[in-house]
Amino acid sequence: MASTSAGGRGTRVHVVSDVHGNARDLARAGDGADALVCLGDLILFLDYADHSRGIFPDLFGAENARRLVELRTARRFTEARELGARLWAGIDGDRATVIERAVRKQYTELFAAFPTPTYATYGNVDMPPLWREYAGPGTRVLDGERVEIHGRVFGFVGGGLRTPMRTPYEIDDEEYAAKIEAVGEVDVLCTHIPPEVPELVYDTVARRFERGSRALLAAIRRTRPRYALFGHVHQPLVRRMRIGATECVNVGHFAGTGKPWVLRW
Repeated sequence: MASTSAGGRGTRVHVVSDVHGNARDLARAGDGADALVCLGDLILFLDYADHSRGIFPDLFGAENARRLVELRTARRFTEARELGARLWAGIDGDRATVIERAVRKQYTELFAAFPTPTYATYGNVDMPPLWREYAGPGTRVLDGERVEIHGRVFGFVGGGLRTPMRTPYEIDDEEYAAKIEAVGEVDVLCTHIPPEVPELVYDTVARRFERGSRALLAAIRRTRPRYALFGHVHQPLVRRMRIGATECVNVGHFAGTGKPWVLRW
């Protein structure tokens, strides 16, 4: 990774979130930066825009993927789970084993694409127990922790909150709030999910409110970081807004854009 801090040009950090299998662009995401920050959701289980991509259509076909997306978008979660159960009943082998095998294949490619240094936290569709196997020496995984990057303190909180979607890394509100509290005051607060603000949590394509964190919103108001960076909502109503002294930024759906968000100082 090329450094831009030499010669008095300052520091440049690239930030990505919701990679969802886009290893090709991830391999270039750190070009020209001093560090890459990744806010999770490396796995592509199901692409809501292209129903032929992801673990689910690889196993069950694009038409079943289209039907599952249709049910989830209509918030018919019970029917979506019933569809999934019927499809999985026709698969040879243990469900967890089949999924883990597919996830490992994606993680092998994605972690190899991370530049050095990378600072990363988990998304709600990630599988944290596997990360320690794939994160190389140039990738530091943080969750409920802080790190200094070129003189600024970054705090990281990964995962999502409980939802009817039942994605792999959803935790209770209390556990999430404890991680926010452990991070404390930082210059840049990095999370996978946004603070609980309607404009930031509404997805205009999925046509639903995703879960944001009230504890995160309270921490932003209380500790006043310079930036609060997050992803999770792929097509938000608002990508950027100020909460008090803090610039809150949805850094984007990297799987779709292939472009990192750039932070300079």
